[in-house]
Amino acid sequence: MKPYFSVIITVYNKAEYIKNTINSVLNQTYKDFEIIIVNDGSTDSSEGIIKTINDQRIKLITIENQGVSNARNIGINEASANYLALLDGDDSWETTYLQFMYDAICNFPNIKIFTAGLAQRYESKIVPVNYSFNQKELYGTYNYFEASKAYSLIHSSSIVFNKSVLAKTGLFDTSIVSGQDTDMWIRFGLYFDIVFINKQLANYNFYASSLSNTTFELSKKSKFDKYLNEEKENKDLKAFLDKNRYSMALLSKLQNDKKHFAYYTSHLNTDNLNLKQNLLLKSPKWLLRLFLKIKSLKGEKIYYPNS
Repeated sequence: MKPYFSVIITVYNKAEYIKNTINSVLNQTYKDFEIIIVNDGSTDSSEGIIKTINDQRIKLITIENQGVSNARNIGINEASANYLALLDGDDSWETTYLQFMYDAICNFPNIKIFTAGLAQRYESKIVPVNYSFNQKELYGTYNYFEASKAYSLIHSSSIVFNKSVLAKTGLFDTSIVSGQDTDMWIRFGLYFDIVFINKQLANYNFYASSLSNTTFELSKKSKFDKYLNEEKENKDLKAFLDKNRYSMALLSKLQNDKKHFAYYTSHLNTDNLNLKQNLLLKSPKWLLRLFLKIKSLKGEKIYYPNS
């Protein structure tokens, strides 16, 4: 009998964290799941650590390093359950994560995509994500673009979806080096509403070493040109893409990359930005650096929306 959930964990050089990630799944109060771990060519001891965990629900697949999108696609294709839950190899879940997901699925049988509250965990503090909507009830149903004005409604460690949606959206785009998650969530948002569970159930665990895996190379970032036709008819999509273009324009300015700055700003409607964002877009590089330095004093990761 196939499990209710297939949990897909992708791993690349996460030896320090992968055991905690796996244990956060094994310790779930809801037990009907399989775990598919795709080791994306790790060069550290990640694979050996995974093999020390003895649980018949775990299936380990080791491949040559080809990037997280390819690893997730392999995990998806190996999954036997109808509902897939993604989890990054250094993140974690609260013990009731899958139970809340199961309950939400039962309560919303016509919805295919589910997500829950995310917290950013640092060494000395926990910072819940501040979403752009104010939800009092346990459940809320949203348009992805409308609900992602401040922070993405979906994170790669806080999403469960019915495998049937992939017939409409396709798999992760392996041609995108950085921003592949956002590209997938855009496709989800174009076709499906999303149920948000108003509980902090998933943890993005921030480690200083995480910065080494952050891509700031603009040539590897998304150009946001796949949806030029769709955004003409969808104002919420247009606003969402413009917020991402704004962030990439700032990154371009910080790197003295005039070509990419011109590209992103040429496709950007500044009416979709607030006053502060418009001012920063026009600010000199030294002022941007000062702003980022002040922001970094909080000891939290500074996000580019599609990174």
